Amino acid sequence: MGIFEPFRAIGYITSGVPFSVQRLGTETFLTVSVGKAFQVYNCAKLTLVLASPQLPHKIRALASYRDFTFVAFGTHIAVFKRAHQVARWSGHSGKVNSLMVFGDHVISVDVEGPLFIWGFKGVAGDIVPVGHIMLGEKCTPTRVMHPDTYLNKVLIGSQEGGLQLFNVSTKKMLHEFKGWGSSVSSCVSSPALDVVAVGCADGKIHVHNIRYDEEVVTFSHSTRGAVTALSFSTDGQPLLASGGSSGVISIWNLDKRKLQSVVREAHASSIISLHFLANEPVLMSSSADNSIKMWVFDTTDGDPRLLRFRSGHSAPPLCIRFYANGRHILSAGQDRAFRLFSVIQDQQSRELSQRHVSKRAKKLRVKEEELKLKPVIAFDCAEIRERDWCNVVTCHIDTAQAYVWRLQNFVIGEHILRPCPEKPTPVKACTISACGNFAILGTAGGWIERFNLQSGISRGSYLDVSERGSHAHEGEVVGVACDSTNTLMISAGYHGDVKVWDFKGRALKSRWEVGCSLVKIVYHRLNGLLATENDGTLRIWDVILARQIDAVHVEVSVTALSLSPNMDVLATTHVDQNGVYLWVNQSMFSGDSRIDAYASGKEVVNVKLPSLIAVEGSNAENEDTDKSIVKHSVSKEASTFPAFSQQIPDLFTLSLLPKSKWQSLINLDIIKVRNKPIEPPKKPEKTPFFLPSIPSLSGEILFKPSEPVDGDDSKPDETESDRRKLDIPPTQFLELLQSSEMKNFSAFTEYIKGLSPSNLDMELRMFQIIDDYQEELETRPEFISIELLLDYFIHEISSRNNFEFVQAVIRLFLKIHGETIRCNLKLQDKARKLLETQCSVWQRVDKLFQSARCMVTFLSNSQF
Repeated sequence: MGIFEPFRAIGYITSGVPFSVQRLGTETFLTVSVGKAFQVYNCAKLTLVLASPQLPHKIRALASYRDFTFVAFGTHIAVFKRAHQVARWSGHSGKVNSLMVFGDHVISVDVEGPLFIWGFKGVAGDIVPVGHIMLGEKCTPTRVMHPDTYLNKVLIGSQEGGLQLFNVSTKKMLHEFKGWGSSVSSCVSSPALDVVAVGCADGKIHVHNIRYDEEVVTFSHSTRGAVTALSFSTDGQPLLASGGSSGVISIWNLDKRKLQSVVREAHASSIISLHFLANEPVLMSSSADNSIKMWVFDTTDGDPRLLRFRSGHSAPPLCIRFYANGRHILSAGQDRAFRLFSVIQDQQSRELSQRHVSKRAKKLRVKEEELKLKPVIAFDCAEIRERDWCNVVTCHIDTAQAYVWRLQNFVIGEHILRPCPEKPTPVKACTISACGNFAILGTAGGWIERFNLQSGISRGSYLDVSERGSHAHEGEVVGVACDSTNTLMISAGYHGDVKVWDFKGRALKSRWEVGCSLVKIVYHRLNGLLATENDGTLRIWDVILARQIDAVHVEVSVTALSLSPNMDVLATTHVDQNGVYLWVNQSMFSGDSRIDAYASGKEVVNVKLPSLIAVEGSNAENEDTDKSIVKHSVSKEASTFPAFSQQIPDLFTLSLLPKSKWQSLINLDIIKVRNKPIEPPKKPEKTPFFLPSIPSLSGEILFKPSEPVDGDDSKPDETESDRRKLDIPPTQFLELLQSSEMKNFSAFTEYIKGLSPSNLDMELRMFQIIDDYQEELETRPEFISIELLLDYFIHEISSRNNFEFVQAVIRLFLKIHGETIRCNLKLQDKARKLLETQCSVWQRVDKLFQSARCMVTFLSNSQF
């Protein structure tokens, strides 16, 4: 895997699979599919409750029962308890397209016709179906439904237009309804006994009595297309809601047997599901336009009112950009929507208003899409003036003006910017100055003009007198940018000419030719970097070192990308994908700061797109898992070299550990006193039997050897001095310290950096000498370990590695073993050498600090 690892995807609400509704206690939950995963929403406020892991294939059907969710993908059925998969059922030869919970069983139907019955009481054990029904060659199932009060009966609608009633216990067909000559596209049971509603592909709705095989009433949609969803109201109102492939929701009054109301612009695409909440005047709807909506019937005329909704882009985004220090993402899509996505909370995502589009469309009797602005092709934003006036400017396809937006109110602004009104041409590029006061627009005719964002008035144009027609560029302007001080303005033309202008005076200062046609330029305002887009592969460059450090190839081509201001998250959009995908920068969240530990930059790594939730070990999903692991390990081995070889002369290298870790070493005594328990631990009344063991810091259980029983092996004259000479139990700390050769303490350093402050304190106290046997002191293992630690400190200080961490460890070490060092001449010599090394290294850096201190003191005392 490379530097950027797949994190998660945002902007996905639902897909073209019917949702499932279940009630737990007093709350109602909605389960929707999103490609290869599913999400669960709480219907109280449509808040996202959980998201599932990603499946191998796209979801084709959903069903839910209490905590269980049944998901059909391909020819398999996955069983989830909340977000954890507990079983996988396989038995279908064709793709499963329908699932239905039926008591203690789940009924599944595939495209080839067989009907399987699965038991889920013991989910983990049932891997084979408990029943199987063949529907026949003349029946291609499209819908399966259980009529209320019909015990062990299911009603199956077919593509041929007929209905068949089956008994799942006897596995026999009880009755076949002749049908209506059109494919059954939806079927639902009504609150009235023996009555069902059947929607057909010809746009007709048949309310049918299945007990007497009689037609009750027939309704017809006024718009073309199939009836894709049906639902009966259960709160006492005689209403039937129907949805069609044109995105229209129709409400039918069953008592009056006529149409009551129509919601013409309910969704921008085909209605997938409709469901009235139990005993509530609330209708849930979902559509293939990536939206879920909740409608409430509380008006006097009986028309539904939009209560709340969740939506994303219904068409792939074209432009994205991080906003609010990386907490939000601005996104413009081909669906003519300009959206703000929250990276942290899904509830904060919303679409920016284009001022009463719904009301105007309803009044003019046109579609909302016809009144919306054309898709955005470029935009820029400035956070500095968010509270004062409009701080976003957008350019649209084949539009000769640019529009401004006010993100504080999430609404389009009052000004429209029209460059060169005498010869209007489409606006192709835009930027906002660093101060947030001006917007600069570039057109297809080569014209560049500056506008004041507060008033919307033009403040002059940039003209090159050497160009024909006195334009800024001879051809189309593909990009404009301003520096961070409002001194320079950079523009680029399609024919490869890049020009630098005086921002205030609007005079041309310099120009150069690239030598080829330009498509887009991006100016990094913070450090003055200019970049051009090349190909579709995602490549990461270290501009300072002038080399490519990573290359990533995904299964779907990248169309837009944006890097967060903190460089911790990368956002991308892709061809035919309606969401925004986030990638996390591994080097920002791991202990290893070396880029070579993640990627070599010489090979293109194939990765999959991020899923809905962040999953550790994303490489496990890749097809070439073993290959990726081998490459990763090779790159780590290749980058194994002494850390100080990358140091800047006369400077320190810090450990990159959290500040609290090495500060805790210094204040460990205070922390222990503060965390000291008030009462001593109480011994349990009945202590269980344990084998005697020796405590170890590594966590390994070391059992005490049994005492010898044979009298010949025992040595009663063993003195206490002999017992003291026994080696202490070897730990990993001691083994790494003893095995470290001179100038190669890297393994030992990495080990102690991973220890907690309390464990490191315990390791150092293991070498503490508490008796006064001076004659044999230098041969004791504790003394030898103290010598090795002093050598280690001298080496680390001289190499200037992990400086702040080593200083904290030295302070703790001297606090524990200072008395032992004071009483031994050999250790005093080493301690004196450590002091000399410390002073010489610190003096060189202190001279650099002194220069900076003098400059700061001079500037702070000066008066300008």
